[in-house]
Amino acid sequence: MESTLETVFRMESARIIATVARIVRDVGIAEEIAQDALVAALEQWRRDGVPDRPGAWLTATAKHRAVDLVRRRETYARKLAEVGRSLPEESYDPEPSGPGDIDDDVLRLVFTACHPVLSAGARAALTLRLVGGLRTDEIARAFLVPEATVAARITRAKRTLAKAGVAFEVPYGEDRAARLGSVLEAVYLVFNEGYAATAGDDLLRPGLCEDALRLARGLAALMPGESEVHGLAALLELQASRAPARTGPDGRPVLLAEQDRRRWNRLLVRRGYAALARAGDGRAYGPYALQAAIAACHARAASYEETDWTTIAGLYGRLGELAPSPVVELNRAVAVSMAEGPAAALPLVDALAAEPALARYHLLPSVRGDLLARLGRSAEARAEFARAAELTRNERERTLLRGRERELGDGNA
Repeated sequence: MESTLETVFRMESARIIATVARIVRDVGIAEEIAQDALVAALEQWRRDGVPDRPGAWLTATAKHRAVDLVRRRETYARKLAEVGRSLPEESYDPEPSGPGDIDDDVLRLVFTACHPVLSAGARAALTLRLVGGLRTDEIARAFLVPEATVAARITRAKRTLAKAGVAFEVPYGEDRAARLGSVLEAVYLVFNEGYAATAGDDLLRPGLCEDALRLARGLAALMPGESEVHGLAALLELQASRAPARTGPDGRPVLLAEQDRRRWNRLLVRRGYAALARAGDGRAYGPYALQAAIAACHARAASYEETDWTTIAGLYGRLGELAPSPVVELNRAVAVSMAEGPAAALPLVDALAAEPALARYHLLPSVRGDLLARLGRSAEARAEFARAAELTRNERERTLLRGRERELGDGNA
């Protein structure tokens, strides 16, 4: 029963917190009330069994507690007028009516968590906590910082929002534009954690991918004139299209070169193409649209061997100019290795070895190991795969990397 409750809460926590925050106008209090509802469920479900609609049960319980809290406040009359006198009778359906529907409360939650009164690190951590449902230790692993640092960031962020009296709303005009970059980054982070989990036993966390997709689609409907909003939506649609082929029947990761492209979701691919077209002229693409264009190159290729790696390398070059990052350079090196051979790419990867941001990044030795293996330098490649396996915190990836290390030891590069 505890595992069922944990799964339901992870899936529904963003909507529960968002619904409660709309009532109490404080994300910190909203999270506490959501946790109280979780404790209540643990007690009642153990006694009475899991209800037919567990997400709705948790939300209704949290909402009733929020209304009770508002009623106990001296300012009850004013607060009740703000949220509407019919609030206690509102119905709640945790299931959106369609995959493209805007979940207004969750959008409000994202814009609130990304308020400019917070630092960039605090915005990202708070969004992953409230919208992504990640634990503090999971966020710490994602950012390669101590857990205590993340906990302090989140606590300070909630206090700062409360002290500043930040409105729980989707802003308009210049205020919306000022927060948009942070909001897009936050949605991107939520999707990435779902697409390649930082830690744990599973490579994918589909619920996070679905939440991020829903938010990206909602933002695109809310802001149809913003090119990068469509670029992010296109990127997430195209990346999500590969999810069915990224793991085998036993849950093990399947590398891009080995994926059965017939399993890629063609509806999501078409949606990605359409969103990319709405992002405008390719010559003026922003960072998210450029990443979507790279994903589109993969989607258009009938097989791994037919991929236009030259174009992809060029797109990564443009991306590196717009948004310089050692991770972008590492990805460009991979594309160069496919377009020009591993010998051309190895110096690019070696140049990144001194980058502090990649010191604990498992994909750096993983990529270097692959290049060395393709060059026939098996002993060096084994050492790189062993180091990558030690650095990753995801069990599925660790198993894959150790498998590659063993294959090279057996002489089967």
